[in-house]
This record gives sequence, structure tokens and C-alpha cells, in this order.
Amino acid sequence: MNKDVTVIAIDGPSASGKSTVARESARALGFNYVDSGSLYRGITWKCLRERVPTDQPAAVLELMSRIHLDFLVEEHAIRFTMDGEDPGAQVRSVPVQERVSDVAAIPEVRQIVVRLLRETTRYGSLVMEGRDIGTVVFPDTPFKFYLDADPEERARRRHQEMMQSASDTTVDNVLDSLRRRDRKDTTRKAAPLQIALGARVIDSTAMQVGDVVKLVVEQVRTAR
Repeated sequence: MNKDVTVIAIDGPSASGKSTVARESARALGFNYVDSGSLYRGITWKCLRERVPTDQPAAVLELMSRIHLDFLVEEHAIRFTMDGEDPGAQVRSVPVQERVSDVAAIPEVRQIVVRLLRETTRYGSLVMEGRDIGTVVFPDTPFKFYLDADPEERARRRHQEMMQSASDTTVDNVLDSLRRRDRKDTTRKAAPLQIALGARVIDSTAMQVGDVVKLVVEQVRTAR
């Protein structure tokens, strides 16, 4: 990692508030925001588009060998296109959410994505959120945070997000989906979800986003 570049790693389970906290922290610090999970979801979206079975590693890797991926920075957020197309909100569709764990569990996929994520430091200091940022992608960064919340609260948050896209799912269905995702993320052999050594754990269940952002930003500013 470039010594002139600061990396803030924010890990945690689905719907723990990582995306909002990471995005707002990046804005407050003037850093770039990176959603590492969007790459795994993008690959999953591409698999579904190309009718590639996500539970067949060889087929997924063959597809990845053909994808042309470009990074771009827009409003201090690092985004990507695949074969010239921006998947946009489609990466958060229910079919993608239900299958992304299969793709993320493939060791070779994770190796490729980790390399791509590390390369984003060429755009400058960043706040990156995901599930293995502090443990695998940037284990040497001194700024590691693990954001968590009660499963019921996480399900309520995710349900609210999905309702904005006219989803007819229920909170109970979302909770079941989150629990399945948690089980896959914490038990997979390749980079399972866990608290990084030295990470500050923040339980955001009863916290406002602004309060969590303040904790992150203050810790970084005090140490720099």
C-alpha cells in the first residue's frame, strides 16, 4: 500500500450500515468511497445475464476471463463498468442478493477481486467497506472498523431499502435471507467474515448514522 495513501476498512454483515457510514465518512474526509461488495454483486449480475450457473466455479471463472472491467471515479466514489455497461441498481436485486454468496465463496474469484480492490489506491486515499477488508484486502491499515447490528434491525433496514424499489417482500423474508447470507459468509473457507485484529467494533443497532460516522472520522483525524 502506498505510504501516502490512507485506507479505512469498514467490515460487517449485510445491512449493518456499512455502505452509508463508509460513504459519509469518505465525504467528510475527502476520500474516495469503495463498495467492495459491488464487485461480487456485479460478477453475480453478469452471471445471471449470461445464464452462467453461480454454483459452478469453473463456469464463473470462465466468464470472468472474458469480462472487460473498467474503474471510474464519480463524485468521490469508485465505480466500475463491465463490458462497457454499468449494472447500477441491478446489483442489489433479489436474484443477485440470493446468489452472490455462491460467487463470493469461490477462492479464485476472491483472489481476482482482492487484487482489483488493492489497485483502487491509485486513485488516492479511500474508505472501503466489505467483509474482508481489514482481514484480507488491507490487513496492514491502522484504521479498521467492524460495524454490526441486531439481525432484526438489519432486516428492517434492508426491507426499507427494498420497499423503495417497489419490492413486495416482508421483513420476515428479509430476515431469513440475511441469516442465510450470514451463515454462508461466516462459514465459507475463503476469507470468512470475521472481526479483524485491532478493529474497533461498533454496534449501530441504536445509533444514528451521523454518530457512527463521527466515531470513524474522529479516530482517523486524531491519528493522522
